[in-house]
Amino acid sequence: MKALFCLEQTPRLFPWKPRSQMLHPTTMKEPNLPNRSWKVHAKAKGFSGAQAKLQKEKTTGEETVQRNVSGGSSGGDNDDDKIPDVVLNRMIVRILFYVGAPLATGLVLLQGFGVIKEQHWWNVPVWLPFLTTFLTFGASTVGIAYGTLSTSWNPDEKGSLLGIEEAQKNWVEMWKDDETNR
Repeated sequence: MKALFCLEQTPRLFPWKPRSQMLHPTTMKEPNLPNRSWKVHAKAKGFSGAQAKLQKEKTTGEETVQRNVSGGSSGGDNDDDKIPDVVLNRMIVRILFYVGAPLATGLVLLQGFGVIKEQHWWNVPVWLPFLTTFLTFGASTVGIAYGTLSTSWNPDEKGSLLGIEEAQKNWVEMWKDDETNR
């Protein structure tokens, strides 16, 4: 019983400072405290430079009709094109492959080096797992960009297996769009 009694008393690290009892806000039951709740105040603006504002047009009964008003200098049309679902699904599959394959390879090699060292088959130098992890995980991060660029952006064309031709074509197309937007 003395052991439990000792656990209840906390030692005073600074004896010259008086202790103050700290209460968690949810445990305080005073009626004078206001009821605090979190509200989300952010509104999605999209990824373009133009800020979209909602403007009320008409109020008919309970319905309020709203329309988008562009806040940028580009006019009233939307600069961001919607990616077709076929192309988006193709991109997701390619990204998952080009990220997943190097990541899985790195994890398998890391486990393999651990087993080799534990079984005393070979004294694996420290730099070898570090280097293979660095290369495979680095290739995995590059796979995000390459998975997007190697996809055929034309919904009618499927593209090649590795996507080298599509990546070359899309790289030029991407930088051409960037130059025209400036």
